[in-house]
Amino acid sequence: MPSFTLPRAARLTRTHKVAVAVLAAAGATSGLALTSAPDTAQAASEHSPAAVKPVSAKGQPAKADDAKTGRPVTASVADHVKAEKQHTAKQAADRSADRKAVKDYPNNLDGWIRESLDIMKAKGIPGSYEGLHRNIMRESAGDPNAVNDWDINAINGVPSKGLLQVIQPTFDAYHVAGTPNKLTDPIANITAAANYAADRYGSIDNVDSAY
Repeated sequence: MPSFTLPRAARLTRTHKVAVAVLAAAGATSGLALTSAPDTAQAASEHSPAAVKPVSAKGQPAKADDAKTGRPVTASVADHVKAEKQHTAKQAADRSADRKAVKDYPNNLDGWIRESLDIMKAKGIPGSYEGLHRNIMRESAGDPNAVNDWDINAINGVPSKGLLQVIQPTFDAYHVAGTPNKLTDPIANITAAANYAADRYGSIDNVDSAY
């Protein structure tokens, strides 16, 4: 299309007016196209997936430190391990306490008296080491198998036996639960005699002769 130049003051002809109108319309269309075109960055932002927040193993939001890495929180595992260690330590302490609670008594007169005193204390039966030892030495000289075969009890068929020379009917009546049910057993004999003496004399400590 050949170019032309209008005189500065020339009037527009009808043809020129049409041409100007077409150009103006084209410019308006171009402007509309530019303004209506979608913003690529904005569209991408609007359609991008939402940021996924990390959660812990229990489904709760992760702590701030873990949110940076996206790793799940492992505090529950640590708590479980700690609880297991505490439980193991408690069991060991309980076993140690049980071992301390069970005393080892020597298998001799001293051990028999001490074990009997612990049982008597637990059962509320009065008596002392001195009281038991003194009466044992007088009655049997410390022999758990001593038997009196000459007094009135022996004549009646129920001889006195054991460390504290107890007859069977008395042993049966005053036997202390938790000790062997045997008249000549050292522990059973001492505790039964002490139980009988407490009932009759107030304590084995008050006995200084045949009882």
